[in-house]
Amino acid sequence: MGEPARDTPSLEKRVIRALRQCFDPEIPVNIYDLGLIYKLAVDPSGKVDILMTLTAPNCPVAGSLPAQVESRVNAVEGVTGVVVELTFDPPWDRSRMSEGARLSLGLDPEDQPPSIVRFQR
Repeated sequence: MGEPARDTPSLEKRVIRALRQCFDPEIPVNIYDLGLIYKLAVDPSGKVDILMTLTAPNCPVAGSLPAQVESRVNAVEGVTGVVVELTFDPPWDRSRMSEGARLSLGLDPEDQPPSIVRFQR
């Protein structure tokens, strides 16, 4: 942790760079571009709040990935504290991936996952 941030947009960019150094071990795309970060809030004092998810609730890194995120972000100059919260609501799906992530996985950037069709009786 460093001195309090003065330039919040610059700190946010550095935090995003740190998040892009964290990977889901089963998918060769960083968690930011994979769409696992639902909310990132950086305040002028350097406090960072992160709301994130995993690709599935039974993900094998459920215990370690949030701690890795906290550690990486805490190491960013200007960050004075980090709170990482894990959620599964809404569930992650590939529509949250960046175009670059889709391309790197060989997916059509325009392709969206099929939506659930509900039938009324």
